Amino acid sequence: MTLTYVALATAVATFIGGFFALRFRDKLHLILGFSAGAVAGVALFDLLPEAIEIGTQYHDSSTIALFVALGLFGYLILDRLILLHTHEEDEEENAPRGFLGAFMLSAHSFIDGVAIGIGFQASAAVGIVITLAVLTHDFSDGINTVNLVLRNGGSLQRAFRWLLVDALAPAAGVVSTLFFNVPESYIGLLLAVFAGSFLYLSASDLIPESHHRHPRALTTIMTLFGASVIYLVVHLV
Repeated sequence: MTLTYVALATAVATFIGGFFALRFRDKLHLILGFSAGAVAGVALFDLLPEAIEIGTQYHDSSTIALFVALGLFGYLILDRLILLHTHEEDEEENAPRGFLGAFMLSAHSFIDGVAIGIGFQASAAVGIVITLAVLTHDFSDGINTVNLVLRNGGSLQRAFRWLLVDALAPAAGVVSTLFFNVPESYIGLLLAVFAGSFLYLSASDLIPESHHRHPRALTTIMTLFGASVIYLVVHLV
């Protein structure tokens, strides 16, 4: 039942982000700044310590570090190969990127849902903290999905359809974990991969997007605030 509510919450967070992108574009930098700190905070304060604690029961520390690197550089390769990140001046020449970008965001949202499910398999505390990070990231995913489609020549109807796909993707990922269990010896490695992926997303996507053409002092404060909130949550849960 808990995972059902979590799945619904991820869908709602993505929808809210998409509608926010359509109505409050001038305020997005503050929310994205907070999301950047929250996602990085989960990687550093929750996923990485849990990966070390669980993983070192079966593997040495260098193996854990390797899987963190695989998560970070693996996502970098996927990101660069499909050219998800575009510069504003190139947008007119790269209309197909709207489709590819929205598809990749939806695929990543599905993986976010799987991360939540695996987190709950590790422990309720890990699942809750990963859920908080995914909710903030899903909000920004909703924003980015709408922006990617619209700024690359897509219609409002197409943007809404991709927003719907992106909203359902993490819920599908959560539900999928009800049908399989990950052996404990692999959970630490998977958490390490997610830690690397979250670090990449924060550093390459959320932080630059939050600072784009906006005052950097306030967005930096929001980023630090987001990381601080996750730090407190981790130590209170």
